[in-house]
Amino acid sequence: MKVRSHKKDKVNIVTLGCSKNLVDSEVMLTQLRANEIDAHHQLEDDNSNVIIVNTCGFIDNAKQESIDTILQYASVKSEGGIDKLYVTGCLSQRYRDELMQEIPEVDAWFGTMELPALLEKFQADYRQELLGERIITTAPHTAYLKISEGCNRTCSFCAIPLMRGGHRSRPMEDLVTEASRLVANGVVEIMLIAQELTYYGLDLYKERMLPELLRQLSDIEGLRWIRLHYAYPSKFPLEVIDVMRERNNICNYLDMPLQHASDSVLHAMRRQITRTETEALVHEIRRRNPEITLRTTMLVGFPGETEEDFEDLLDFVRKMRFNRLGVFTYSHEEGTSGYELEDDVPDDVKQERAAKLMSVQEEIAAEWNQTFVGKELTVLIDRLEGEHFVGRTEGDSPEVDNEVLISVHNQYLRLGDFVQVHITGADAFDLYAEPVQK
Repeated sequence: MKVRSHKKDKVNIVTLGCSKNLVDSEVMLTQLRANEIDAHHQLEDDNSNVIIVNTCGFIDNAKQESIDTILQYASVKSEGGIDKLYVTGCLSQRYRDELMQEIPEVDAWFGTMELPALLEKFQADYRQELLGERIITTAPHTAYLKISEGCNRTCSFCAIPLMRGGHRSRPMEDLVTEASRLVANGVVEIMLIAQELTYYGLDLYKERMLPELLRQLSDIEGLRWIRLHYAYPSKFPLEVIDVMRERNNICNYLDMPLQHASDSVLHAMRRQITRTETEALVHEIRRRNPEITLRTTMLVGFPGETEEDFEDLLDFVRKMRFNRLGVFTYSHEEGTSGYELEDDVPDDVKQERAAKLMSVQEEIAAEWNQTFVGKELTVLIDRLEGEHFVGRTEGDSPEVDNEVLISVHNQYLRLGDFVQVHITGADAFDLYAEPVQK
């Protein structure tokens, strides 16, 4: 008699969206492997029989990418190419009921905080003892550290609280333990991420504790770079900048999305800050730390944004001369207070404004980069790509910021090493360098 053998699952986790989603996928990967499940992340040569799509639901483009990815794998499943398709993350959290009806090929849908339920589909247990342990999927020398979940802010354009809930800080001792384990495994750069960094600690400790967290993390031996992402400008705790200056391994870098500069738009966005207050904050940050690299993000096309409002924004960007800047176009998100307003800026106008703002920023970025030509900088080597080693300065975060290109013909460089380089050229987005001969 023939005995049918049980096919062991091979799982591929597909991650869409932001770095916070990536951390969630890494935790998922760690839990699955701890349960002896053959799990992988973003397999290129994918012969998996189980797919988990970790979705993003932030703005229209991200939602469409998530839906397209789900539909792609639903089609593969219908053709017998995979056995199971699971969906998790922000889009699933927000639109589960509607999506269940529209895409029946998906075997199960999970929200942002339902990893234990997802693990049950594999007859796997949620391993509490793994808290703080994580298989990273970034380059082995760099990792993200999520210090909190959710957000208490009421920005009228943002649906994150609908998908992630209110702000919940992680205990400081857990973060230090996790960071120490990452460093013990070869990580030299840790990027702190949260929907709102500066709110850290208010729920657990009844005061803003980001400065103290930074001090404790900077004491970890072997941790060379600590980088800060996603600070909120209103009531920004300037002690953070003082700690940055005190500690050599805290990068002179701050990612602080400002969203706009027109007072009328800032008020409609519920940002709790004015242009004058924002300018004063930027000036004070730079006064306390003249070496800081400031990254920000702007949002154009918010309901009611006039040409005058947009010109205010352009004037602000020209005046503030941010080192790094990104731009989004407004997405009308149901459930937000902004959804109650008329989405009255045409899409083509939104795109034109975004392009014009980036054109202004490109000139500013090129001028900033020219100031580095002829200087020596410390660079972290990320990867080998074609004829160049590709690295970053302390003023550059992976994927979103500038890179430093070093010809492979100069000398061999090890990935994950810090090297001194001489900057020989620059354009708006990259620096060109050669290693300093010892």
